[in-house]
Amino acid sequence: MKGTLHILRAQLTALVVLLACTPALAQQAGKIDFPEPLGAGPAYIVPIDETIDAALASYIDRATSEAEEAGASVIVYHVDTFGGLVDAADQIRKTILNTPIPTVAFIDKNAASAGALISYAADRIVMAPGASIGAATVVEGGSGKKAAEKYQSYMRGLMRATAEANGRDPRVAEAMVDDSLEVEGISKAGELLTLSTREALRIGVADAEMEDLPAVLAALGIDESRRFDHHVTGTEKALRFLGSPVLQSLLMLMMMGGLYFELQSPGVGFAGLMAGVGAALFFAPNYMMGLVESWEIVLFGIGVILLLAEIFVIPGFGVAGITGLILIVGSLFAALVGNVGLAFPDMASITSAIGTMAITMVLLVVLIFSLGRILPQSQRFNRLVLAPELTSADGYTSADTHEEWLGAVGRALTPLRPAGTVELSVGEMARRVDVVTSGEYIPAGSAVRVVQVRGSRVEVQPVTSLAEGNETSRA
Repeated sequence: MKGTLHILRAQLTALVVLLACTPALAQQAGKIDFPEPLGAGPAYIVPIDETIDAALASYIDRATSEAEEAGASVIVYHVDTFGGLVDAADQIRKTILNTPIPTVAFIDKNAASAGALISYAADRIVMAPGASIGAATVVEGGSGKKAAEKYQSYMRGLMRATAEANGRDPRVAEAMVDDSLEVEGISKAGELLTLSTREALRIGVADAEMEDLPAVLAALGIDESRRFDHHVTGTEKALRFLGSPVLQSLLMLMMMGGLYFELQSPGVGFAGLMAGVGAALFFAPNYMMGLVESWEIVLFGIGVILLLAEIFVIPGFGVAGITGLILIVGSLFAALVGNVGLAFPDMASITSAIGTMAITMVLLVVLIFSLGRILPQSQRFNRLVLAPELTSADGYTSADTHEEWLGAVGRALTPLRPAGTVELSVGEMARRVDVVTSGEYIPAGSAVRVVQVRGSRVEVQPVTSLAEGNETSRA
């Protein structure tokens, strides 16, 4: 009797599980449904991979706009990313939510962190076998440590709002950010939520499990002839490379470090060239992608002009120099932030910009301190710039000198009060020379002898006669 009851219970349990999984299994079996039938236009395949950054956000915006113009029936975002910048992910999220075209996020292995937020924005989520989604806690860009609560709160709000927009459970989305939330049967409190494909299907985060893109298109009822693979252009690849946070920090280091060392040895030299190249590679790609506005570049230029004016025109270091530094740093920071005009996003969205600037400033101080001690001792560096100290002991002078005049005698052509002109006998030649005395007055016509030559300064003393001066010189 007991055995029969156990069998009946097992059968009922299996039936309940089967009924619960029927929608997911139906989707998995071969069809992805939308409220309305898809149109006859092409299916756009748009990749979302590698690090999520501002350049990728710009590309997704372009690809989505082109799909809308082409009358696409559906956009399939091919997702495989470990995450990236929150503000860039939010921009992509808005682009996907705002498009009128039906959207599908096909998670091919990874949709971690900001990738989870982007996937949640799609109308349907399809996952490949062995894929995962979740772990969307905000971390600090420099250290990788968990960011402050206000940033976590902002991310929870984004995940919750995006889940609600597409009819998904907002508590599950929040649990991917907040490890204090529990998802029954999946994760306990204290564990950050990351879902496998089967888990995502079971709790309704994913709509289907598909092997690859052809299977996704087949489930959408679209044949391969209507497939259009959208690609990143070569220019966009280069711009994305130059726009990465790490390279942006290095480029800022190039321009600010080069500017500093150029000002230490004025003249258009190697350091100035490096500063110019760094500025061009920093501003030009971001300007082409629409991430930097004209006023930010103008602000940077004004800052450099004020700094140069402080160094070469206005003595000392005052208002112009300080203002120039503020404008330079401010323009670089504004260029890192996704602002529109003077409208800047909230603090949670500019965390990465703050981190990039902080890291750059620390590296700049280290660079200045290190190279300031090492380069002056390098012979190769001194071939590129002026040596830091040019002494008379090494043969350097600020004007032509005439050591051969030392001891020469002559006659004062003008009164020496104490400066004047004398005619010196140097060898067989007579020269008119501007001279000074040690302070005494010597009348015109008096005999004098050169006692010191220092640069352009020729000092004389009176003698009784030219003959006495010559005898003293020979002695």
